[in-house]
Amino acid sequence: MGKSTAAQFLKSLGIPVFDADAAVHRMMGATGIATAEIAKRFPGVVGSRGVDRKALGAKVFADPKALAALEAIVHPLVQKERAAFLARAGRKKVVAFDIPLLFEGAGPDLYDAVVVVSAPEFLQRQRALARPGMTAEKLKAVRARQWPDSKKRQAADAIVPTSLGKRETLTRLKQFLTLRTGRTKF
Repeated sequence: MGKSTAAQFLKSLGIPVFDADAAVHRMMGATGIATAEIAKRFPGVVGSRGVDRKALGAKVFADPKALAALEAIVHPLVQKERAAFLARAGRKKVVAFDIPLLFEGAGPDLYDAVVVVSAPEFLQRQRALARPGMTAEKLKAVRARQWPDSKKRQAADAIVPTSLGKRETLTRLKQFLTLRTGRTKF
């Protein structure tokens, strides 16, 4: 259980959640808005189902210029999706953004508050390695691009642990929301 579970809890409380990873997956699907541009820039990574993320990862993770080129394609599209999400959310008092690389990307100053969903390193590693296609080498490359968890925790407005069980994670999320909004019912 990690940030995706925390995002599901927020949805269950009636809070709209923008999932940046899901947006990117849609953009890279067979009819995704980023697929044609990615195919042009990275030949051989697009098939009938859209972008082959494993093949794309092999081309960009070891090459900073290629990664920057990919980000130049994807990031503006994610920003447009984010704006559309906010427009759909309308006058909701609270919305949430599930953004894996917040500190490494656009930055936390776009948001009123930043909550870091965190677990001890050994548990993060165990969870990551349980994902399909994840290897220790790939995880090392991914982590090399990210802020360390300790630095994210220092920069956060709140920290929600995900190693103490789902009930505790939900309780901490509700506590944070109550402190930020004054509401006690979600």
